[in-house]
Amino acid sequence: MEKRLLVALVIAVLAIASAPITASASTTTDSGSLSDGATYLIEVPSNWNGTLLLYSHGYVTPGSSNPARDVGDAATGAYLLSAGYALAGSSYATTGWALEQALPDQIATLDKFNTLVGAAPTRTIAWGHSLGGIITAGLLQTYPQRFDAALPMCGVLSGGIGAWNQGLDAEFVIQQLLPGGSNLQIARITNPGLNFFLSGQVINNAQATPQGRARLALAAAVSDGPGWFDPASPEPAASDYATQEQNQYLWLSQVDGPFLFYLRAELEARAHGNPSWNTGVNYSKQLGRSVDNAEVQALYQQAGLNLDADLATLAAAARVSADPQAVDYLNSWISFNGDLSGKPVLTIHTTGDGLVLPEEEQAYRSAAQRGQSAPLLRQAFVHRAGHCTFTPAETIAALKALVSRLDTGKWRDLAGPASLDAGAAALGSALNVAPPSYIPYEPAPFLRPYDLARPGRS
Repeated sequence: MEKRLLVALVIAVLAIASAPITASASTTTDSGSLSDGATYLIEVPSNWNGTLLLYSHGYVTPGSSNPARDVGDAATGAYLLSAGYALAGSSYATTGWALEQALPDQIATLDKFNTLVGAAPTRTIAWGHSLGGIITAGLLQTYPQRFDAALPMCGVLSGGIGAWNQGLDAEFVIQQLLPGGSNLQIARITNPGLNFFLSGQVINNAQATPQGRARLALAAAVSDGPGWFDPASPEPAASDYATQEQNQYLWLSQVDGPFLFYLRAELEARAHGNPSWNTGVNYSKQLGRSVDNAEVQALYQQAGLNLDADLATLAAAARVSADPQAVDYLNSWISFNGDLSGKPVLTIHTTGDGLVLPEEEQAYRSAAQRGQSAPLLRQAFVHRAGHCTFTPAETIAALKALVSRLDTGKWRDLAGPASLDAGAAALGSALNVAPPSYIPYEPAPFLRPYDLARPGRS
């Protein structure tokens, strides 16, 4: 039964509705276009409590439908409207890594809301999933006067440079160590379609041999890829290295590969160059810090491979340097300075996320500590595989905890796993499509930190 429920969760949460919630007669809905061609959607219930939730949606692959969205899923939206919250969000004027368009489009949507209602909300909370998580944190950093709190969910909170650098590390291992990898472009991609096709061949061929699987595990390890893929399956045992590697292969082949070998080209076109580098990176030390180190050691031994020899190959290989103008672009859209401007922030993340790693939360917290904002920040973790696979109840419980923090001015234990689980459970079976699964969790250090609160580069 639990497996069936989790399968339903994956379908409900990962396949985020492209169409807005159908509003009831007691909800005023406004939609239209912004000056740059983005669309917006605003819903205000008749029992509006004065709080507006500005939702930032995740990455939209170029060529895909790109409607305005004001909530992540219909069940969560229906609950929030009935509870008196107003919802708003925009489509962003472009798809892909669209932070440059998303931030002003979201602010323009706030302005549209004020015009529709005739007054500013008493409270505005920014929230969003995945790319929408980094947009949410970016809105708070860039326009702090427009927000009272923020809830980034499964967000790219290491910032764009750190996240794409860590992805480059996995690409580099694949290019340098796997048969056929030398044909891959890992930066300055000129033919993304062919590059992605070739990457699939290289990764799939590697998975067919013990040696290839060991090297795929190394590629996952230098970017801390998790060994858990399916939300409907239990987390593999700590010493079940074969299953962990199989799951890492699934992440690489089905989820991460398209970003690394294909969609990176969209980012490079925006940035007018390559914003990633691995000059100066010591992969032996990086492996030693990885949560997957023991797995790699074991799989190399089982395959009869010399790990030190492969690490020496990586050390001797020509490195990738960044284009300064591209780094400047990604710093603007966006890196974090650690200043939360006196506003409370709650982040949530699944522990088995292989697209946006839970270690990203550690990077964001470290920046907040250096920016003297750590007391304002709380981070909560759901024990589940998958990217953004929160139940509606887990999401609403986190939002209610953040609202309580605004009401009381103190965190106390509002964002603790027991409190969040109790809050989710109290919402009933319809919103709990899987058992509430917040847990005490400390993410490992992010392996390629980069932020504006720290001088220099990773």
